[in-house]
Amino acid sequence: MLDVRKVSKAFGTHQVLKEISFKINPGEIIGLVGENGAGKSTLLKILATIDRPDSGSISLNNMDYIKDNKTIRKTLGFVPQDIAVWEDFSVEENMIFFEKLGWVKKSKKILHELCLDMKLDRWKEKVNTLSGGMKRKLNLAITLIHEPGLLLLDEPTVGIDLKSKNEIGTYLKNLAITKQTAIIYTSHDMDEIKKLCDRVLCIGDDPFYEEILKENEKTVITL
Repeated sequence: MLDVRKVSKAFGTHQVLKEISFKINPGEIIGLVGENGAGKSTLLKILATIDRPDSGSISLNNMDYIKDNKTIRKTLGFVPQDIAVWEDFSVEENMIFFEKLGWVKKSKKILHELCLDMKLDRWKEKVNTLSGGMKRKLNLAITLIHEPGLLLLDEPTVGIDLKSKNEIGTYLKNLAITKQTAIIYTSHDMDEIKKLCDRVLCIGDDPFYEEILKENEKTVITL
């Protein structure tokens, strides 16, 4: 379980997060929505241990984010908005390269199967020849090599075709069910959020997101 308690973060005089609290259980897919500048990416970076809150506490499976930082990092997967892969490498070369950097060893066969499960079937092709949807799938596949228990996704399907969006969504739903992976998912696409997420955390003061999601009978929590 992820337990966030009264987390606050400011940049200079600008208060981005103010006493944010929520809990997420294994196997849940949680949408994180809000207007630009509301603090979604800041919160994800804090949860990914890239940044630290000014106050408050966070624990994951009873491990403290400060005291158990190194252990927690091994259980996290973070996919930022920007695609971070080697463009001149093939899909195969990217998967092998990032597997060697990690702490969970996987055979080439298992890495290939992971890609195929995500409908990423361009194993031998260079990344710079792939569509945006395929690149997004590869970015996600790399993050899943070490089987994170908490997966943090910042606009993982922005700018890609509907077919790839649906394939990624289907894969994530199956991942949450079969592996009990907890997933936090940000998107400005409300149809995507309504279709994919079990609950929605609405961050910021704009009531738009809360109103549109409640129309779909989603459980919406305002942070």
